[in-house]
Amino acid sequence: MREIVLDTETTGFEYASGDRIVEIACLELMNHVPTGRHFHCYVNPEGREMSEGARNVTGIADDFLLDKPLFGEIAGEFLDFIADTTLVIHNAPFDIGFLNAEFARLGREPIPLERAIDTVLIARRKFPGAPASLDALCRRFEVDLSRREKHGALLDCELLADVYLELVGGRQQGFSLVRSTVSRVAVAERPVRPPRPHAPSEEELAAHAAFLAEIKGALWNQE
Repeated sequence: MREIVLDTETTGFEYASGDRIVEIACLELMNHVPTGRHFHCYVNPEGREMSEGARNVTGIADDFLLDKPLFGEIAGEFLDFIADTTLVIHNAPFDIGFLNAEFARLGREPIPLERAIDTVLIARRKFPGAPASLDALCRRFEVDLSRREKHGALLDCELLADVYLELVGGRQQGFSLVRSTVSRVAVAERPVRPPRPHAPSEEELAAHAAFLAEIKGALWNQE
């Protein structure tokens, strides 16, 4: 089963007000496990400046984005990578909203929100009342956050892949295969014992007959 973990970084929080995507990353999963294949690029926001909040969170400066490709130049490669695969996104309406605003500018079809698995919703159902941010879930599942000095789309995809695996059943899934293999090897190496005798002795048969004789009205004593 192929899935794509997806994350974006943006100039701000409101695509309806003209904020744009500045970084996009996708990470391929097969049966919930990363394959190593990914798509990642920075995007020129076409004159839209990074808000102070976005700049502080991501560390991305306006000058850094000047020579980066426009979204229209990477849209085809991005769509080829995700194909028709299910998307795994933390707070899906945010990223899908920004992507569809970019696609609208290009006259392309939007991505249906129903195509995404929203890990925020999964976390809130599983842990009602608990924080559901990516940082909070990483701490809950003991996913290493030491590399996350700033938000970055590819790093966040890697963290989310670990969190998603825990949300859908945990690392137990991978370990079960190892245990079953070890078990088969252990059984194969065990010495074969001769069958144990199970026939009752004469004393056991006599004791059993005496016990049955004490049962009043037993069906096996009726003719």
